[in-house]
Amino acid sequence: MIPDGENHAFITDLVYTTIRRYKTLVWVLGQFVSKMPKGETEAALLVGAAQILFMPSVVEYAAVNETVAAAKLASKQTAGLVNAVLRNLIRQREQILEQLAKQPLGIRASHPDSLVTRWLQRFDEAEVAALCEWNNLPAETYLAWAPTAEEPFTRLPRGTRLEALPEYKEGQFIVQDPATAAAVSLMDIRPGLNVLDACAAPGGKTIQLAWRMTGGRLVALDLYEDRLATLRENLARTRQTENVVVAQASLSDDPAAIRETYGLFDRILLDVPCSNTGVLRRRPDARWRWTTKRMKKLCETQAQLLEAALPLLAPNGRIIYSTCSLEPEENRKQISAFRKAHPEIVCTGVEERIPTRSQTDGVFACALERNP
Repeated sequence: MIPDGENHAFITDLVYTTIRRYKTLVWVLGQFVSKMPKGETEAALLVGAAQILFMPSVVEYAAVNETVAAAKLASKQTAGLVNAVLRNLIRQREQILEQLAKQPLGIRASHPDSLVTRWLQRFDEAEVAALCEWNNLPAETYLAWAPTAEEPFTRLPRGTRLEALPEYKEGQFIVQDPATAAAVSLMDIRPGLNVLDACAAPGGKTIQLAWRMTGGRLVALDLYEDRLATLRENLARTRQTENVVVAQASLSDDPAAIRETYGLFDRILLDVPCSNTGVLRRRPDARWRWTTKRMKKLCETQAQLLEAALPLLAPNGRIIYSTCSLEPEENRKQISAFRKAHPEIVCTGVEERIPTRSQTDGVFACALERNP
């Protein structure tokens, strides 16, 4: 029997692999069934094919046997179809892979055509292909350490349990990709500042800011109480509660009330909701929810948050606008529109990470200040 920890890791890998490779798997299975079945049969076919094609550590006969056994819980008819399709896939695996290699990038790399098309307008085809393959890899886990550590980020070996590390209980690290350093660095934290993290939960950047603060106050806001509970837990574990005020509030709903309660802020971090196209390795489901319409709606929210933050900015203060998106509409174009509406605002620093170039998550961060 597989130990619980290993079993959990395997199931997580299987689910993520299936979601990442969904479009490819549908095409492959379409070579064996004239019409893709729904429900439990579809799920069984997808996870079985994912193991055979994209999980080399799984023995092929084991993939078939375990998948068929699970399919029997639905019906014998389902199990029979799954067994036949998966065994045919094993027999024809090399021919199928040869055919797959000739398919359009969206099929062979399992990405929405709309995303592939827009990326091809900015990057050459080789880089878009590399970006898609990057998104199909299991995400690495990085630990971000308190600033007193020798290394700010270290990669956690696969299979390591966070809770088993002695530094975990001591609160010496959080789990965050090195790309998060872009926004934190631009915040330029100094002693005695009044700082706002306007979209704080689950708290990774909040903790990084708290680690760097000497005196002053850090106000961490989020709209949803369940997310704030996670934020409080993370702050408690890392022992960063002394100068941090956690509150349930929406910046765009009532900035005047926030100003009345907490005053003006020397630093404001706007880590805004976005389309997540820079972190599709970690959020494989996000690629299948991406649409131009949804992105435009997110852009409206981002613009509202920028407008709401401006009246809260103290003289000589700084707003850091941050996303984990690769899309210009959410990044540079958003900043350009904001500055056009507010000519007194200047951009004093930009950090951008493209995964194929930085080998990190994709992020954008921009520092905004008022002209004196």
